[in-house]
Amino acid sequence: MVRTHDEVSRWVWRLVSAESSEKGISMKALVSRVRDFLVSEDGPTATEYAVMLALIIVVAIAAITTLGQNVNSTFGDVNTNAFGGGS
Repeated sequence: MVRTHDEVSRWVWRLVSAESSEKGISMKALVSRVRDFLVSEDGPTATEYAVMLALIIVVAIAAITTLGQNVNSTFGDVNTNAFGGGS
């Protein structure tokens, strides 16, 4: 199940403000809510999306780098052949 940014924000707010006392949130409530989050499907789904995004970024950077090198080589060849290679 995919959660929107607002849903995650509300969940975090409920986690932080749940069962708070003068000293803040009780450790028992915090552990309980973290355990519930880890058991639910939301945590792994977010992690899977993060891994996919990282892989897409790596592939995009590699493709752009390779394309840039090829374009640079092509323009270098044009410069050499058309203008005698003068810089």
